[in-house]
Amino acid sequence: MSATATAPKTYTWGTGRRKTAVARVRIAEGTGQFIVNGLDAREYFPLEVQQTDIRAPLKATEMTERVDVWVNVVGSGKPSQSGAVVQGLARALKEFRPDIDEALRAGNFLTRDARMVERKKYGHKKARKSFQFSKR
Repeated sequence: MSATATAPKTYTWGTGRRKTAVARVRIAEGTGQFIVNGLDAREYFPLEVQQTDIRAPLKATEMTERVDVWVNVVGSGKPSQSGAVVQGLARALKEFRPDIDEALRAGNFLTRDARMVERKKYGHKKARKSFQFSKR
């Protein structure tokens, strides 16, 4: 191996879920770039709230400029996808540096939001809404 060759990057993975969205997050030491589905995070999540949410685990652990983040996320809508990214990123950070576990738990980034859409029941118009009742 030559003196100019660099060691290959080591990646840390984390998976996050929210409703039906699944995010696979990969992090490595770097300069702070954040790529979601091949786009910059600001392009993929145009709302300021979502941009703030997905960077919250990095900010809480002061890792914003120290790691590069790549995300593949599918399913559901953008708000749920951002929630899945948060959980996946937190899990990857915990694997990357186990000593930051307390900061991630304090921010509730590792907790899975179990709320799902309730299924439609037979004899009803939707999950709980009934058909209109007519007495006559």
